[in-house]
Amino acid sequence: MSARSAAERHPSSLGGGARRRARPLALATVVVAVGLLAALFAFGLGRNPDVVQPVLVGRAAPAFTLARVGGGAPVSLSSLRGQVVVVNFWASWCTDCRVEQPALASLWSSFRDRGVVLLGVSFQDPASSALEYLRSSGSSWPSLADPGSRTALAYGVTGVPETFVVAPDGRIAAKFIGPVSYGQVADTVTRLLPGGA
Repeated sequence: MSARSAAERHPSSLGGGARRRARPLALATVVVAVGLLAALFAFGLGRNPDVVQPVLVGRAAPAFTLARVGGGAPVSLSSLRGQVVVVNFWASWCTDCRVEQPALASLWSSFRDRGVVLLGVSFQDPASSALEYLRSSGSSWPSLADPGSRTALAYGVTGVPETFVVAPDGRIAAKFIGPVSYGQVADTVTRLLPGGA
């Protein structure tokens, strides 16, 4: 019997070893792919980015000394140690910054006499635009210029608005991404004040 006639009668006999070796390889590929998808959903895709605890929370707030938008004495974060400090990064071109403006105004009005300081930090905004925004919005809390966005980079800001609450000990207690509500920030601030819940 020739090799050809044997192969015609039993075609599966050719390359059987190769097929047997391919099965475990295909199975391993599927297992690795499923594992990668599970990892993505567990550590990234399945989470709301607004809820993920940023790396700076619990750490010392990056120090800064920044000039006020429109002039005036510079403000240094270190000079505010012992107080709760809310640092809000904003820009005149930011629609969501306008959305959160009433919440920040209410926060400033409610807490400014209780040892809480609200600081705005202008983000990638020409000084003239930032000043015009402050005048038109009626913001009365200190707003600071951040040339070269060095402070924003130190805080890991990726867009505006972003808001940080710095505890009296100088550590970042909370970070909010996107427009804040009064309740969000007020709850955090109240917990950090003496006698807070």
